[in-house]
Amino acid sequence: MLKKRIIPCLDVKDGRVVKGINFIDLVDAGDPVEQAKFYSENGADEICFLDISASLEERDTMLSVLKKTSEEVFIPLTVGGGVKSIKNIKDSLMAGADKVSINSAAIKNPDIIKNASDHFGSQCVVVAIDVKKIGSSWMVHSHGGTINTNIEALSWLEKTQKLGAGEILLTSMDRDGTKLGFDLELLVEANKILDIPLIASGGIGTIEHFYEGAKIGQADALLAASVFHFNEISILEVKEFLKKNNIDVRI
Repeated sequence: MLKKRIIPCLDVKDGRVVKGINFIDLVDAGDPVEQAKFYSENGADEICFLDISASLEERDTMLSVLKKTSEEVFIPLTVGGGVKSIKNIKDSLMAGADKVSINSAAIKNPDIIKNASDHFGSQCVVVAIDVKKIGSSWMVHSHGGTINTNIEALSWLEKTQKLGAGEILLTSMDRDGTKLGFDLELLVEANKILDIPLIASGGIGTIEHFYEGAKIGQADALLAASVFHFNEISILEVKEFLKKNNIDVRI
């Protein structure tokens, strides 16, 4: 069985790391290159960058951040936000990314998943899915969680896998930044569908939440932001706790 991965997520706006609650109320959380370097040196398995204000100008900013980071950091880098074309993906990979995360563009044009997988290999293609529970169903949201697409999340998971996604980054908007823990029900249902790795995102507030995501949610990777950025929990503490509780991790 593959070891569970711990992934710090750096939301980048205007060249700075930011963090909010339920995708809003953003506060500054530091320099992305320095943050990534620190996490790399302190046990992170991967780094995820999300460019949350990805206009054309911000895309250029993000490529600059990627280039600088790849010179300092030697663990896998994933970048997402504003990825709309094969050229965007190629530019990100050339700038130092190992994987590229596609979200809104895949909703608008699902064929980009297949085209990206054909061009670069499925191992480079992460499909990010932001979901919010409405009634009894999880619904996919796009454009940084601002638009309800009216696409049911579990059916979308199945479709993205068939199109060639190599990995899914699944974020519960209801839990994002709340520190209430993962939406475990969502993770369990997603894993019934997926044969590809699942990255769980949204809601970590305690070290026990990492364990729940791995053990109950059966996520392959656990992504967190604020608890790492504001030094509430260290990656090494997480890994030691998981190992002590019989979850296989790389230390």
